[in-house]
Amino acid sequence: MKPKEGLLVVLSSPSGGGKTTLCNRLMAADANVVRSISCTTRPARGAEVEGHDYYFLTRDDFEKRVARGEFLEHAQVHGHYYGTLRKTVEELLAAGRDALLNIDVQGAAIVCQLAKADPRLRHALVSVFLMPPSLQLLEQRLRRRGTDDEATIARRLAEATREMAHWREYDYVIVTGPIEEDYRQMQAIVDAERCRSQRLSFETE
Repeated sequence: MKPKEGLLVVLSSPSGGGKTTLCNRLMAADANVVRSISCTTRPARGAEVEGHDYYFLTRDDFEKRVARGEFLEHAQVHGHYYGTLRKTVEELLAAGRDALLNIDVQGAAIVCQLAKADPRLRHALVSVFLMPPSLQLLEQRLRRRGTDDEATIARRLAEATREMAHWREYDYVIVTGPIEEDYRQMQAIVDAERCRSQRLSFETE
C-alpha cells in the first residue's frame, strides 16, 4: 500500500507566527516532507542561503517569470514579491513526496482557488493555518526577531489582524504553543491525510 501521489501541504500564519520554525521541525522528523523553496525579491535576512531558504530574484526577473506562467502562485507582501514555482511542486507530487508550501494567506487563497479547477491539485491539497494565541504574543515574537523597525512591526500587526480573520478558509487550524506541541499536531494532520482511502493504491490494483 502506498500513496498515489504526494500531498500539497499549504501552511500559513501571520508574519512572525512560527510557520518557518514548524516547517523546519516537520522536515527534520519526516523525510518524505520537502519544502517547496519560494522565490522572493526581498533581500536575504541574516544567515539565509540562496537555494535553501529562498531563491532571491530581482524584480525584473520575477516579473518575467510571472509573464511566462512559471508560478503556481505569487503575491506582493510588504512591498516584495513572493512566489511558488509550479514545476517544483508538480515534480514533488509526481515523485510521491509531500510538497510543503510556507506561504501567506494571499498566496494560499490563490492555490486553493486553482485547486478548484485542477483535479490533481484538489486531490493533493491540505491547508493548515497557525493561529497565534493573541496579537500581544505575536508582537513579542516580532520584537524578539529583531529584524524590523517600529513602523514595520506596526504594519505587520495590522496585516496579521486581517490575515487571522481567514482561518475558517483552511482545512485545519493549530493554535500555536510550544514548538513540540505544534509539531505533534502538524505531524498528526499529515499522517491522517496520507491514510485517506482515496489517496491510496494497492499492489493488486
